[in-house]
Amino acid sequence: MIGIVDYGSGNIRAIENIYSRLNVPTKVISNPAELKKSDRLILPGVGAFDETMNQLMTSGLKEELDELVLVKKVQILGVCVGMQILANSSEEGSLKGLGWINGVVKKFDKAIFRHKPYLPHMGWNTIIPTKDHPIFKGLDYDQGFYFVHSYYFSCQIPDNVLATTHYGIDFSSAVLSDNIFGMQFHPEKSHYNGIKLLENFSKL
Repeated sequence: MIGIVDYGSGNIRAIENIYSRLNVPTKVISNPAELKKSDRLILPGVGAFDETMNQLMTSGLKEELDELVLVKKVQILGVCVGMQILANSSEEGSLKGLGWINGVVKKFDKAIFRHKPYLPHMGWNTIIPTKDHPIFKGLDYDQGFYFVHSYYFSCQIPDNVLATTHYGIDFSSAVLSDNIFGMQFHPEKSHYNGIKLLENFSKL
């Protein structure tokens, strides 16, 4: 079963609906005791870094997530801000991130863009995988994925970069460390590719 972590930040129902159509069992989880029942976890996120981290900590879920992800090695997928909070910190806020993948979340420098609007990076864009991984099996790379963000994940360890996307610069649009995945784009808004990626995650 895939547990979709509900800590007050994220497009949970859209992800749940996709898995329902795929006949993949899911459960929306809002308390620590239920986390242990999941084989895999999804960490959605919509909004600002500090707000997201604060909601995760006050929900009481963070400590149990640390145990499941770092010690028991449960597969987890962070989406959008759910990916960014995997980092150590963010230029968007002052709170510490989860620190599961070494990196800092940085704001795009407007000076690198030639045409307005500069930010947010919004709409469809392609990804370029840096390695062959089953989570990308069967994707249409020409179609790409749907993005909405003004900050990007800067990995301290290059091997943690799973895919890059170009928007003024080449930035990490997907990251990976062992059992921990992060996607800057929104699979739940990316039609075929998003459905396929979520299906692939359910089979890892």
